[in-house]
Amino acid sequence: MTDRRYFVVGDIHGCYLKLKKLMERLDWTPGGDDLLVFLGDYIDRGPQSYEVVDTLADLASRAANVVPLLGNHEEMFLNFLTGEIAPFSLLDNGLAATVRNFTQSGQKLTLDHLQFLRSLAPYFETEEFIFAHAGLRPDLPLTDQSLEDLLWIRDDFLQSDYDFGKLVIFGHTPFKTPFLAPGRLGLDTGAVFGGPLTCAVLPELRFIAVD
Repeated sequence: MTDRRYFVVGDIHGCYLKLKKLMERLDWTPGGDDLLVFLGDYIDRGPQSYEVVDTLADLASRAANVVPLLGNHEEMFLNFLTGEIAPFSLLDNGLAATVRNFTQSGQKLTLDHLQFLRSLAPYFETEEFIFAHAGLRPDLPLTDQSLEDLLWIRDDFLQSDYDFGKLVIFGHTPFKTPFLAPGRLGLDTGAVFGGPLTCAVLPELRFIAVD
């Protein structure tokens, strides 16, 4: 146990103005002891995916105490860029908004952006917490979790009472307010659907939300 705090931010989905507003309220310092963890889904659906990726890529390059995780939307975007997924299959997931945003005048996908997206980890573990975008498959140790489950799982994780031995902090599934159940904390509060963008401060379990 240490005095380190964790500032954990839920799904952003291109809501850059909310991200900017939230960052202004966080008592977090680049290069300090406290960690800033992002749970993935920085792009798609919202209007400013470019600005979100550009901001997070720059922040992660300058501060070692930033932990950006991979979301299913980042994985789909990378697969789209390499031709592994046809674009029409991603339209329902908000890809059109991302492509439109990244091709506006003066904006483009840079090598720094790609390096950032390709560097995203599927999970992050500490002595007290496990951070993953969507959650974990019950009855499996962390090292045996599939990437698909880490990025996509919903009901099998949410409805299970399996004890992972640590608090699992996740996004992916939107709730009106943070979802708190034994061993689970959900922080996707639907920022792109009109809800707030939420950050949890751990271990004190304090919430900071901006509209």
